[in-house]
Amino acid sequence: MDVNTAEPWREHYAHASAWDQHFPPLSLVEMFAASVAAYPDRPLVEFEGRQFSYAALFAESRRFAAGLQARGVTKGERVGLFLPNVPGYVSAYYGALMAGATVVNFSPLYTAEELEAQVVDSGARLLVTLDVPALLPTAVEVLRGSPLEQLVVIRLADLLPPLKRLAVKLFGGGQVSPVPRDADICSWRDCLGGEPAPVAVDPERDLALLQYTGGTTGTPKGAMLTHQNLAANARQVRAIDPDAGQRDMVLGVLPLFHVFANTCVLNRTLLNGGCIAMLPRFVAKQTLAKVGQVRPTALFAVPTMLQALLDHPDFARTDFSSIREVISGGAPLPQPVKERFESASGVKVIEGYGLTEGSGVITTNPLRGENRAGTIGQPLPATRLRLLDKEDATRDAAPGEPGELAVLGPQVMQGYWNRPDAEAAAFAVREGAEGTERWLRTGDIALFDPDGYVRIVDRSKDMIAVSGFKVFPSQVEAVLLQNPAVSECLVIGMADAYHGEVPRAFVTLRHDAQASGDELKDWLNARIGKHERVDAVVIRDSLPKTAIGKLDRKALRAEVGGA
Repeated sequence: MDVNTAEPWREHYAHASAWDQHFPPLSLVEMFAASVAAYPDRPLVEFEGRQFSYAALFAESRRFAAGLQARGVTKGERVGLFLPNVPGYVSAYYGALMAGATVVNFSPLYTAEELEAQVVDSGARLLVTLDVPALLPTAVEVLRGSPLEQLVVIRLADLLPPLKRLAVKLFGGGQVSPVPRDADICSWRDCLGGEPAPVAVDPERDLALLQYTGGTTGTPKGAMLTHQNLAANARQVRAIDPDAGQRDMVLGVLPLFHVFANTCVLNRTLLNGGCIAMLPRFVAKQTLAKVGQVRPTALFAVPTMLQALLDHPDFARTDFSSIREVISGGAPLPQPVKERFESASGVKVIEGYGLTEGSGVITTNPLRGENRAGTIGQPLPATRLRLLDKEDATRDAAPGEPGELAVLGPQVMQGYWNRPDAEAAAFAVREGAEGTERWLRTGDIALFDPDGYVRIVDRSKDMIAVSGFKVFPSQVEAVLLQNPAVSECLVIGMADAYHGEVPRAFVTLRHDAQASGDELKDWLNARIGKHERVDAVVIRDSLPKTAIGKLDRKALRAEVGGA
């Protein structure tokens, strides 16, 4: 039987739950309400030493929903969130959903031009932001120069414990920006109403979230995620957790505007009755201090975060014994980073895999059991995978050959917002036992182990064509990261008159390491195939990263003029 379509994990499923599960339609509002009924007095958020209970944040969400309705926001209209990780994010997110609106997440790192482009594309009428210098002036600029109609401003001081709140109000210290007194700008407090009018939500059809992709190819696209897409993914992630229902304190440093955190840090934790210890942004020193303060049980992170924690001098003094596991996603996890973190902290690092179009999570290594090096584990319950031919997506890959990974499951998006052309290209249509199936094309090249573990070979669009041979950058990077002097690296293709393209490596060094580019090039080229050999290793102080903190190959190409 063809291992590319036989779904071998059904016989060798390693997760702490059955693969064959059903996740009935559920709205995120219903999910929140159920958790409030079960855990009304538990803290849902810890922020700067202050706790916010399930009941309190649910009540504030309802009041925000009523305020939105009073301002004319109706079912299906878009409400933007331009926020870091703060308690107000929770109330704004679920409050917009209670009003029947669709949330649009905007990265706090956006420039005014980037924010305006996505405001225009999404048709967001109202934007929620925070009165800090990094956000408020940008939001006001977009309000003045785009179709955006209203701006709602949360005051940082209102989220803090009494003494810190007083310090911000008295001294400011550059932490906050003055809020303009304009008719189309109102404070969060003034936007809160009474009881919202009930809104009927169809979990399988109504959109909860427009989540813009990172734009690895062309203009970022808005993935349309329904309530059921997101609620199902939260339940899938919880289903494979053997510790579900136990103490659950998540270190909330992964930005909530990103789909990985939206599912794993926010929705999953809320479903499980847990608490999110929020940090507005990732700073290694503050993150390590928070570990000691709240004794978290889990950390969701991208590999560059783990590297930054390892490199900080406070790492060796930090007690990680409360953490059951670290879940790494968002980018490939280098084996040296995994091994160093596990050895230094005593905590298992588990690699998973997902994408915006899949609500966040598709596969992961088991939280208990074998964590197979070099794999992204097995699919979540009710998630099917297949491999498509790399050159012709209408066919499956030949048995045993790598192919483009395709996904079918309750977490897969409905399509792209106002982009029918891109949507058509994103799916491979197959006839299944229950009719026509739309398999999401991930753009990642993968192989299946016989017992269902999945190995990502590379992104199809990242492959480098060297004299007709395909070179996978991640394979070259994996070798280079074995050099003890290398901290981070990216390999891209550079135009070459003879070969068409040649690989070139860009690296940062560990703080205590010394090596030249030529030394690293000679070391690397002696360990890889002829066509994989790089023409140079360029040492840099830093490499470009995305808003979530993962290495940004696209930005590097644009910066250095790669092929």
